[in-house]
Amino acid sequence: MLRQPILLLARSERVKQLVSILPVSSGIVTSYVPGETTQSAVDATAGLADAGLHATLDFLGEDTLDAEQADATVAAYTDLLSSLAARGLTRGAEVSVKLSAIGQALPDNGHKIALENARTICRAARNAGTSVTLDMEDHTTTDSTLAILRELRKDFPETGAVLQAYLHRTEADCRALAYEGSRVRLCKGAYNEPESVAWQDKLDVDLSYVRCLKVLMAGHGYPMIATHDPRMVEIASSLASRYGRVQGSYEFQMLYGIRPEEQRRLAAAGESVRVYVPYGHEWYGYLMRRLAERPQNLTFFARSLISKS
Repeated sequence: MLRQPILLLARSERVKQLVSILPVSSGIVTSYVPGETTQSAVDATAGLADAGLHATLDFLGEDTLDAEQADATVAAYTDLLSSLAARGLTRGAEVSVKLSAIGQALPDNGHKIALENARTICRAARNAGTSVTLDMEDHTTTDSTLAILRELRKDFPETGAVLQAYLHRTEADCRALAYEGSRVRLCKGAYNEPESVAWQDKLDVDLSYVRCLKVLMAGHGYPMIATHDPRMVEIASSLASRYGRVQGSYEFQMLYGIRPEEQRRLAAAGESVRVYVPYGHEWYGYLMRRLAERPQNLTFFARSLISKS
């Protein structure tokens, strides 16, 4: 019942200010987002490395309609990559980039601008000794994102892709991308998509996820299994065994602050585990989506606001 109201609050700057100063909600913020600065992101990455976990870092922001903001996002990524390299962390850390944050949604030449900006980030990542994964957004950007991926892979074949299992097209996309050297993150999908392009029922999404996972595990690429679902983790492990995959020929991915004990358990069992670490000033919308996904946190959030008033 509270999911939609919480998502509506994601647009409120006033509520953001309240959330950031309240003790309980401030704790929730740092549970999911390590901070707003490059330093906070690098420190979080170091902490994960100490626990035997890899990281992929996302400078938060999307749907940029300002060319200067897109340039600022590119600069933030290059600064992050330099800082990671200076700390000796790039062996276990990469970056995730939303193309809409670096110009894809700009009205004039957005596709071309995003491609050139992505090239800049990929070049900085290679110089730092790591790589980039292109995040996937709503279905209207899928063709553009995959086209940019194809262009980038001509010079940066290590660039990772993301596919969303709830889209009807994704099993075919998995087949097209399950080739040698291709890194593919498979997630369920988080955008509100129409029935014409996406499965609506949770069971249908789960079944699609397993079908897609089978394609990736049977292929010659490097599957990145993005899920917190215990059943999917178990199925992925079973499929790895079925297709003769050794640990390290695939990896699990989970969000920062979500099931940290499971992340450490998998790593202790010899699995490669990568944690998705978001950071930056645009943390509020991301936080609210995480709260809406986890009902047990909504009570703490509501109590915080009531106590403040």
